[in-house]
Amino acid sequence: MRQIIIDAINNLQVLKFTYSGIDRVVEPHAIDISRTGKILLRCFQTLGGHVTPGHEWDLCELSKISNLSFSGDCFQAPRPGYRKGDGHMIRIFAQL
Repeated sequence: MRQIIIDAINNLQVLKFTYSGIDRVVEPHAIDISRTGKILLRCFQTLGGHVTPGHEWDLCELSKISNLSFSGDCFQAPRPGYRKGDGHMIRIFAQL
């Protein structure tokens, strides 16, 4: 799963998956390990539902993602508000 996300980030490919029981379509921006040891995907959600309505940026734990696949679409560039090199992460596997 981690390699699929890394490839998607490197190739600006849109992903789709289920998270918290909700189907989502996202533009992946970074995959990293948090200080608590969790592997996290930082992404911008373009379609699907939200646990907390009204936000597009998500931080998803890989262990809670299911049904991960490429959507077949690509995106052009990082979304406004994205900050490269998050200081709260201990290791970044890939980022825009």
